[in-house]
Amino acid sequence: MADPHTFLHPHGWRPSKGFSNGVVAQGRTIFLAGQVGWNAEQRFESGDFVAQARQALANIVTLVAEAGGRAEHITRLTWFILDKQEYLSCQRELGEVYRSVMGKHFPAMTLVQVGALVEDAAKLEIEATAVVPN
Repeated sequence: MADPHTFLHPHGWRPSKGFSNGVVAQGRTIFLAGQVGWNAEQRFESGDFVAQARQALANIVTLVAEAGGRAEHITRLTWFILDKQEYLSCQRELGEVYRSVMGKHFPAMTLVQVGALVEDAAKLEIEATAVVPN
């Protein structure tokens, strides 16, 4: 299916890898709270960074579906991580996990290293915005 949004990439800019610099979208806007890598029972099944990322992304897609949307309607992801080096060391596996959940849809993204997250067992938290076409 064709992407329902327009992605911004000014002429002359180097291609971004794994994200878009900006997205133009029209429709119903969905704002999601930060999602950590726990399951529906709010239990962490793994302490592994990549496994938690998979679960957090799956939680986001499930919430967007609850509003009638799909992964390709996600316009922005903000990742809060505890350890930049851990993130960098598993980028290949993380990319595979990302594509398995999100497909080849790369919204505007920001990654921030933080000192702590509210959930002690969480290695990351991902906040999302989606726009579902009317």
